Amino acid sequence: MPNLDLSIVIVDDAKFSSTVIAKTLATAGYRDLRVVNDGESALKHIEKRKTSVLLADWLMPGMDGLQLTEKVRQLDEQRNGFTYIVLLTGKETPEALQEAFEKGVDDFIFKSDMSKQLLPRIYAADRMSHQQNTLLIANQLLLENNQHLEKNNMLDPETGIGNARMALDSLNKMLKHVDSRGGAMSYIRVEILDWDKSRKGKNHVLNQELGASITRRLRGLIRPLDVLCRVKDDTFIIVAQFQSLDHCKASVFKRILDGVNHTSFRTSSGFHTVTAVLAACCLDDNGAIPSADEVQEQCAQLSVKAKLSSSLSVFHWDSMKEK
Repeated sequence: MPNLDLSIVIVDDAKFSSTVIAKTLATAGYRDLRVVNDGESALKHIEKRKTSVLLADWLMPGMDGLQLTEKVRQLDEQRNGFTYIVLLTGKETPEALQEAFEKGVDDFIFKSDMSKQLLPRIYAADRMSHQQNTLLIANQLLLENNQHLEKNNMLDPETGIGNARMALDSLNKMLKHVDSRGGAMSYIRVEILDWDKSRKGKNHVLNQELGASITRRLRGLIRPLDVLCRVKDDTFIIVAQFQSLDHCKASVFKRILDGVNHTSFRTSSGFHTVTAVLAACCLDDNGAIPSADEVQEQCAQLSVKAKLSSSLSVFHWDSMKEK
């Protein structure tokens, strides 16, 4: 059974199109419909009250569908929620669809086939939005419980991810795994520059919001089995397993760095940008396995070099050379 109280925002600069969509959904029984004709108005509606599904035209004057998608995703990060975004488009090329998916769009409705696609897409959006938000709520409850329990002080109290102790423990376990079973690993250090200086004078709640948003961003940029830890307010550690050193490419780490640096973070006081640097130590079972202390020390030295170049620095232990 569809949820007829599903919250839907419709935005299309063509009033006739948005009216037809709203009428079709209303005829199907949907009651919570908000119709606007530009991206800025849609964003205000979503800021005022959460929406489950956003139907947005791709090409609109001012804020287009992709720009609106980026703003809504930032709002989702701040609220720890999920909005299912469907673009209305006449673009049907693979390149256009790939661009939209990379920007965070969930689905499409082609205007040439609107009458057949609209309701099935809404039914699917209802299911996905419910599942995602249910998971987020469950994860938030787990996070709150973990923050209270602190699990032998293995968790960062503000973000709920691992702390310095867990980072070291995960590194030791990964080194033993590589030594006994082969494969490769990376110890990745992401450091936010000028954290103390840029956060000076700002309230503790804002600092918590920003730290949580950076954490969620990093979680979205790494794989589910990678371990993410916050060892200091401005420093995050990722412990990742790879099949071989050939997979430990600079492009892999650059994607993580760009994901933090190229899009601002939304907080209750507005948008904030950060500048991060990344250092990665990579190794496999060819040769002697270094100790955890040696890996951490090497990565700290690489981080200093990365700060000087405001970029990333990658080190492959087997060749003892920086990439």
